[in-house]
Amino acid sequence: MASILILFAHPAFEHSRTQRALVAAASNLPGVTLHDLYEAYPTFHVDRRAEQALLRRHDIILFQHPLYWFSAPALLKQWQDVVLEHGWAYGEAGLQLRGKVALHAVSTSAAEFEPEHGNGPTCSVRQFLSPWETTAQLCGMRFLAPFVVHGFRVDTHPEQLREAAANYRALLEALRDGRVDLDKAAARPALNFDLGDFIRPPDDAA
Repeated sequence: MASILILFAHPAFEHSRTQRALVAAASNLPGVTLHDLYEAYPTFHVDRRAEQALLRRHDIILFQHPLYWFSAPALLKQWQDVVLEHGWAYGEAGLQLRGKVALHAVSTSAAEFEPEHGNGPTCSVRQFLSPWETTAQLCGMRFLAPFVVHGFRVDTHPEQLREAAANYRALLEALRDGRVDLDKAAARPALNFDLGDFIRPPDDAA
């Protein structure tokens, strides 16, 4: 069974029904550690050694956050700058993250972008996360497509949010239990749909 570390970052968590649903879906799952960065570091003074120790103890690192101006909240960037130091996370002697899996679970305030209709950017959410993908590659990690929930302010209805939360929990369980085809999950644009295409049923687990 793989261990999963969720690095959760939301500066206004109490106002986000989408992130509350995702956090609830991830809570109390054996093998999953939920680490709220804004709760741990309200003054942005990230404890490098403590965070590195957490990373070492887990196989899968999942960054859960809203998408702010096509990027992650500020504390996640601070975390990245402090924790992923040369000689530890990357560089000739920086092998601590090598072989681990990285991915993001994000929420957006807009409906899914449809550039051909002129209602959004021409980039996908995965393209917005390309700096994180490059960082993961630099650290020798396997980067998977993101889990994305669109339109939490605009058009996410309660039943759609419940379905998204259920899919998120199913993804976490499958990652933990080794039932995800990592090649397929790395090649997809996102992991929030057609879960059966890259997740094996529990009775098919190796």
